[in-house]
Amino acid sequence: MIAAFLVVAPSAAKALTCSYSVSNVSFGSVDVLAGSAVDTTATIGINCSGLLLERVRLCPNLGAGSGGATASARQMASGAHQLNFQLYQDSARTTVWGSYLWSFSARPPTLTLDLNVLGNGSLTPTIYARVLSGQSTAATGSYLSSFSGTDAQLRYETCPLGVCPACSASLAGSTNASFTANATVLNNCLVSAQNINFGATGVLSTNVDATGQLTVTCTPTTSYTVALNGGTTGSPPASRKMSKGSETVTYGLYKDAVRTQVWGDTTGNNVPGTGTGLAQNLIVYGRAPPQATPSPGVYSDTVVVTVTY
Repeated sequence: MIAAFLVVAPSAAKALTCSYSVSNVSFGSVDVLAGSAVDTTATIGINCSGLLLERVRLCPNLGAGSGGATASARQMASGAHQLNFQLYQDSARTTVWGSYLWSFSARPPTLTLDLNVLGNGSLTPTIYARVLSGQSTAATGSYLSSFSGTDAQLRYETCPLGVCPACSASLAGSTNASFTANATVLNNCLVSAQNINFGATGVLSTNVDATGQLTVTCTPTTSYTVALNGGTTGSPPASRKMSKGSETVTYGLYKDAVRTQVWGDTTGNNVPGTGTGLAQNLIVYGRAPPQATPSPGVYSDTVVVTVTY
């Protein structure tokens, strides 16, 4: 009699391993003069392999990055200049995505992954990022913060009998990712204008003076010039025309209070400046000189303000 025996040896338990990746946080071009936040997103990739149907605790830590951080914001750097941004767990951008490996109070989300019957599983949580508003004085340039090592570390551990440990810096498993947060602040200028009102007058036998104001806001160190065109009649700076039908009143616009330096739109009679990121007020001095008085009525002109930078 011949007998065959099949012996099945027990295999070693499959160790839990996880991989961790984070896509770059790219804000693109940021207009710091717009006064609003700039949002983008990035994606985390977590892939784990272990025992079939195993439950895993995941703690994806995101630290300060190379640009540094304070309790209220992370920073991207461009030389000595900084641009504040933040990483969040939620689309409303109210819960900061932090780390158990830094000194601030914000912590990462606590995640749970159930492996499938093949002992595999994955998660792709979203990072919600924001360049904070109110940074009009940020210098132009390319900003960057790099994350690697403990600044982008996943801590993980199996959940014995389905009971998961709390997230902490001491979970058994760890793996690191690397990514960058980046943005570009471009040169930009904004301008607004206050009308010049010469008021009501009778016979135009003496100078009638009035002033208006331009407010120019340009990014720091941005050179600019402000030009005023010749109005609806395309007239020279000192002999622009306010019109009522075919009748006109001649007036001029000037850079100085004594009204000797005309303000026009050619080289030499425009106004130069350098941006600071804050509003800069420029006074426009108007004068209607003595002239033949046309018929009563409202006379007006439209002058186009051009800021070149």
